[in-house]
Amino acid sequence: MMDWNVYLRVSALMFLEYAVWGVWMPVLALRLLGPMKMTGKQAGWIYATFPLACMFAPFASGYIADKWFNAEWIILVAQAVGAVLLFVVAKQKKFWGMFWAMLLYSICYTATLPLVNKVLFEHIPGDAMVNFLGLPISIQSLVFLWAPVAWALIGYFLTGMRQAFKMGGDGPDALYLGAFLSAVMALVCLIQPATAPKLASAAGQAVATANPIVEALHMLTNVNYLIFMVAQLVVSGMMQFYFLGTGQFMQDRGISGKNVSAVMGLAQVFQALGTMFLLGVAIEKAGFAWTFAIGAACWAMLFASYVLSRGRLVISIFQAFHGLAYVLFMIAGQMFVGAMAPKEITASAQSLIFIVTVGAGSFIGTQMAGVVMEKNCVDGKFQWAKIWSVPLVITLAGAIVFATCFKVPSVKDFQKNNPEETKAVAVVLR
Repeated sequence: MMDWNVYLRVSALMFLEYAVWGVWMPVLALRLLGPMKMTGKQAGWIYATFPLACMFAPFASGYIADKWFNAEWIILVAQAVGAVLLFVVAKQKKFWGMFWAMLLYSICYTATLPLVNKVLFEHIPGDAMVNFLGLPISIQSLVFLWAPVAWALIGYFLTGMRQAFKMGGDGPDALYLGAFLSAVMALVCLIQPATAPKLASAAGQAVATANPIVEALHMLTNVNYLIFMVAQLVVSGMMQFYFLGTGQFMQDRGISGKNVSAVMGLAQVFQALGTMFLLGVAIEKAGFAWTFAIGAACWAMLFASYVLSRGRLVISIFQAFHGLAYVLFMIAGQMFVGAMAPKEITASAQSLIFIVTVGAGSFIGTQMAGVVMEKNCVDGKFQWAKIWSVPLVITLAGAIVFATCFKVPSVKDFQKNNPEETKAVAVVLR
């Protein structure tokens, strides 16, 4: 029987995690390229602080959560410190001040990403289902649903706030709002279900011989799991073209800066719908491999629309493909890791997928996007067709790799230390 009180508490955590992220990520570039007068390369480095932090912070927090401290307490401390640091970020006027402040903030925030998933996967089983209009829906999907809802709602709230107070689209208000939401999330951690480390003895002492990081890395010895990780790294990095370039691209196509967050928020509307009605069905009917392939193809469709279209309406409508891509590629990827990993190393396994996608993939993508944008800027005007062609080709190649080269491994391949363990998985692994 599903405990709906637990569902509401975990959902609140998921909502705030993505509200904090979504309030600044889509619109910060407008401030960097606008009033702060940074180059595309400098803006790329500011955005790169997030993936740089994600290359090590999640592993550190995941290791601590698997061995020593409750996940909800680690999240509380990280978000409380992050609230202060995000306020400092909003005060910066120069590149280097912004860079170091943003890096410190990103370390705190990215440390919480795998831990929110750990809380979810530990307290809401994968086989917990609910019927909606005769359609079985995974409860885990209904928790993930709050991520795009939060991203969309905070985007619309920011737009409404800017219109109500007659503010532009390039001020520090998004950063101040993010600091407030981080503080609220720290408080919400106080009502979370206890998520204690699994690698502990009955006496409560950490098991010295168990190293969850090593065990998570050992999963990469499976060839198909390695293909999954490499393809996730490459394709997920192309999201940075979307985040770094879409705001300016929309303005160049006649969309007001104050409305950019609302238009981009349409992606989260479709992400929410896709999470609720499409994700579970896609994995069950098509399997993980084709789900990933379709997700990557959705990004290819988005970038193709950017290359071919100049109309505001078409650009707005095609935001749906980003939302669907995120569901079928990123969220499905996290669920795949959750289904494969032994439960004793859940946090470390989730840390690894975040390091690969949000960390290394985003860093490479950010640097690539910054360089491509700078090389295709003539007399202060971006040559958008050339810029968007790069992620178009790469995401299409990723879709082909998942459709032709990737085979879903057996869960038993990763349970060698616990052969008696059986894991309830609510999806068909193909």
